[in-house]
Amino acid sequence: MDDARDGTTGSPRTTDPLVRSPRTAETLVRYLLTASLVRTASGGAAVGLFTLTVRTGGSGGAALGGLLAALLTAPYVVGPWLAGVLDRARDGRRVLAVSFVVFGGALAAAALLLGRVPFLVVAGLVTVAGLCGPLVTGGLSSRLAAVDGWDERGRRRAEGWDSATYGIGNTFGPAAVGAVGAVLGARTGVLCLGAAAAAAAFTVLTLPAGTPPAKGQAGPLRVRQTFRIIVTVGQLRRVMLAMALTALVAGGITVVATTLGRQLTGSPEAGAALAAVYGLGYLAGSVVAGIVPLRGEPERTSTVLVVVSAAAVACCAVAPGYAVAVVTFAATGAASALLFTATLAVRAVYAPPEARAQVYVSMGALKMAVSSAGTALAGSLMSLGPRTLLGAGCAVTLFALAGVLCDRIRSGRKNSVTASQRNSSARNNSRTLPSEIS
Repeated sequence: MDDARDGTTGSPRTTDPLVRSPRTAETLVRYLLTASLVRTASGGAAVGLFTLTVRTGGSGGAALGGLLAALLTAPYVVGPWLAGVLDRARDGRRVLAVSFVVFGGALAAAALLLGRVPFLVVAGLVTVAGLCGPLVTGGLSSRLAAVDGWDERGRRRAEGWDSATYGIGNTFGPAAVGAVGAVLGARTGVLCLGAAAAAAAFTVLTLPAGTPPAKGQAGPLRVRQTFRIIVTVGQLRRVMLAMALTALVAGGITVVATTLGRQLTGSPEAGAALAAVYGLGYLAGSVVAGIVPLRGEPERTSTVLVVVSAAAVACCAVAPGYAVAVVTFAATGAASALLFTATLAVRAVYAPPEARAQVYVSMGALKMAVSSAGTALAGSLMSLGPRTLLGAGCAVTLFALAGVLCDRIRSGRKNSVTASQRNSSARNNSRTLPSEIS
């Protein structure tokens, strides 16, 4: 199965004729509205819960707020199992709508009850919300990949805009919580996030239903089988490696930016601004990918963008002043967004239709887990200095590149040997066939 779909034109699905439909633009708008609403709710939830807990929890509020934030992301590990429900559903929109309602409802209930009931009840509600997280991210993206009607350029553009919704959520979610909280209180800010998720449950039902599983078709693959696909399909395996290692770096980049900005200027606000610049760069890169779609075979594009990411992180490490650091961190954010967009394209092209949601969610869950580890690692190693950590991040990214290239060479040799063996077997059969017939 390894590299079975390698080639200069990508997967067979990239050459399938897709009829351009006048309704696809409208479909994309509805999708982006849905994704922006629910991902804004998801992106601001941790900040909102942390802020509310600090204000209501007294001296131990910060620790309890951190615990609630962790409970939002920890359930991502069960994402691959939840994705099986989406792959099996005759109408995946309903599964997503239910998950969005549960996410928003559990988040709102946690905000209303925090400080008024035992903390374990609130923690349980937040965990329920976290269980819906994988469907908010990879699960929803898999629906976009299932929509027919785009040609290849249109599909790449849609994936770029999908990537932008992650940037919108992570940028405007916390900002919305802060703005509403400043006027109406932190509790109201979190309730607004819950309402946004509930609104997304209605808009997701307006998307095309897609093709339901065929009658008699076996259910979705087991999680073990899904991971086997990711490991044995060369393009998915290599992109998973690159995505995991670059996510480790990206997870810690905002922590490092905050410290470096403070060192360069002596101002904590400048450090926070530098971290925000990275987020704005990510959003800008996603928008560019939506306007000017990525071209070429998606796995090769991903490899090139790993190189760009390594160079951008290296420039951050050697930035001599704050102004240069602003430019380099913005460029790093943009490179990260473009790389993520390319990985979406790889998943869309090489994930089997019967396991599309499981592949999306499994790889997304891995990215989330590694990114969280990167954040924790950067915080624990900050004593080494931000420039040292950025240099290490560049080295990790280059290691990812080396791993991808070595795997591609190995797979190419393996495929060449296999093709040679097949040709040899065919020649032997052609020699022995006449005597066997006689």
